[in-house]
Amino acid sequence: MGNNSTRIILGLAALITLLVLLPFIFSRYYLDLSIVFLINLILAVSFRLITTTGDFSLAHVPLMGMGAYTGALMTKNLGLPFLITLPLAGLVATMVGLVMLYPLIRMKEFAFFIGSYAIGEALRLSWIRLSIFGGHRGISNIASPTISIPGLFTTDFSEVVPYYFLTLVVTVVCLLCMYLLDRSRITEIFKAIHDEPELVKSVGVNITGYRVLAFEVGTFFAGIAGVLSAHHMGHIDPHQFELTTGLYLLIWIVVGGYATFLGPIIGVTFFAIFGEWMRVFGAWMPLVYGCILVTALLFLPDGLESLPKRLSFLFKKTGAGAKS
Repeated sequence: MGNNSTRIILGLAALITLLVLLPFIFSRYYLDLSIVFLINLILAVSFRLITTTGDFSLAHVPLMGMGAYTGALMTKNLGLPFLITLPLAGLVATMVGLVMLYPLIRMKEFAFFIGSYAIGEALRLSWIRLSIFGGHRGISNIASPTISIPGLFTTDFSEVVPYYFLTLVVTVVCLLCMYLLDRSRITEIFKAIHDEPELVKSVGVNITGYRVLAFEVGTFFAGIAGVLSAHHMGHIDPHQFELTTGLYLLIWIVVGGYATFLGPIIGVTFFAIFGEWMRVFGAWMPLVYGCILVTALLFLPDGLESLPKRLSFLFKKTGAGAKS
C-alpha cells in the first residue's frame, strides 16, 4: 500500500472517529449541521468522480433533487420502506441522468458545462409545472425513515441522534464504494481520458462509454444524497436545487481540489467549519465565497489538498538556501 493510500485511510479513519463522537459533544443545532455536512460529503465526492473525465456538470444538484423527489414520493404515495427507496431513488436519478446525457455526451468542456446547466434547469422547472411534484411548494411532511426486520426489531429515526447515525452509516458506505472505485483501473482510465484523450482513443478505449459510466455512477450517489436530505428536512421544493447550490458545490471542489479523493472532503470540511463564522456576513456571503474562490485560484490553483506539498517544497527550498 502506497504512502498516499495510507494517508487517505488514516485521515478517513480519524474523520469517522470524530464523527462518531459528535452526538456526545454537540447540541441538536450542531448535529443538524453535521447531518448536512455528511450529505454534502456524498454530493461533493460523487461530483468529483464525474470531473475525473474532464466533465464539469451543473446538473449534479438537480439530479440530487431528482433523488430527493423520488424518495419523498415513494415514501408518501407508495409507503415503501427506507431501505428500498434509498437505492431505488438513486437508480431513478441515474436513469434521468442517462436521458440527459443523450445530447450532453456530444459536448465537451465549456459546452458540456453550459449544456448541463440548461438541461438541469429544465428538470428543475418541470417540478414546478407538474402537479405530482407539488409545484412551487414542493412536497412536505415527508416521514422520517423506519427500518424494520420482521421478528427482530423496528427502529425509528425521527430523532436527530438516530438519524445522524443513519446518515453517518450511509455516508461511510457511499464513500467507501467511491474510494474503492477511485483506486481501481477504471478511474485510471477516467483520468487518462481527461489528460490524454487522443492517446486513449488511439489505443481503442471507448471514451464515450467511460464518460457515461463516470456520470452515471456520480449521479447514483447524488440521488442517495437527495434522499437523505429529503428525510432530514421533511420538506423539499424546487428552490433548494437552484443554480446557487450548484455553484457552491463547484466552489467546494475547486477550493478543496479534485485531483485526489481527499480534495472534495477537504473543501466541504473547510466550508463547513468556516461557514458558521461567515454567516455574520449575511447577504454578503456570496461575495465572501467569491473572494475565497479567487484567492484559491491565484495562490492554490490545485486546491487546499496541494497545500502540504507546497509547504514541504517551500521548507526544502528555504533549508537549501540557508545551507548555501
